[in-house]
Amino acid sequence: MSEQQEDLFGVFAPEAGVHRAPPEGGVVFERSPRARNYRLTLRRDGTAVAVIPARGSVREAERFVAQHRDWLDRARARHAKRPRGAEVWAIGTRVMWRGEMTEIRPALLRQGFEGQATSLLAVPHETRPQVCLAADVFRVPALEGDLRPTLEAHFARRGKIELPARTWELSAITGVDVKQVTVRNQRSRWGSCSANGTISLNWRLVQTPESVRDYIIYHELMHLREMNHSARFWARVEEVCPGWREAEHWIKRNGSLLGL
Repeated sequence: MSEQQEDLFGVFAPEAGVHRAPPEGGVVFERSPRARNYRLTLRRDGTAVAVIPARGSVREAERFVAQHRDWLDRARARHAKRPRGAEVWAIGTRVMWRGEMTEIRPALLRQGFEGQATSLLAVPHETRPQVCLAADVFRVPALEGDLRPTLEAHFARRGKIELPARTWELSAITGVDVKQVTVRNQRSRWGSCSANGTISLNWRLVQTPESVRDYIIYHELMHLREMNHSARFWARVEEVCPGWREAEHWIKRNGSLLGL
């Protein structure tokens, strides 16, 4: 893979040594003991990061960034055109759920007069309103206002149950030894792994298709065998997840809808 491309995966633990925070339109400089070359990436949140290898210098990294300024400008232009999800979630808002853009609807409580379904919108005295996303039902404090904080908290709780369970399952299938699985609120990564056998996953994976969720988990598992993005690493990914290219394409097209 190219040394100057968008940081699509974010699979490693954060590198130590942030040298400076960027001004508007600037670049963050980070030193990585694992990096062999200078690398310029654009993270999903729009942050440009220049990685400095262990024996490198900030001055040389600045020169590397200047040499690839045209690429960075094009990457930022592509990033600006990516679709964005709604900031405020209300009844009728479409959000990504299980890989599909799904409308938030009020849950139906009971059969009303002459067998007609009565919506929670028509039951003002109800103390525990609920909303639906496809076949899934979630309790919310009220049907008015921004539902996003409550629904995302529900998603995160599901992620903490579902994602470790699936990771242990795929770990057993692949024979990769995992020591620990954590689920976190990562803002620029789908997942990360450490050499001691810990895998961390983004709870937002519960919003993606199962194939994408599994691809990210396989990706991290294979990093426990190859802690790099070499051809050998991608060959291992291909062995366990032949559909990884389709999953990667889904991430490129839809990741921004999940704020990544």
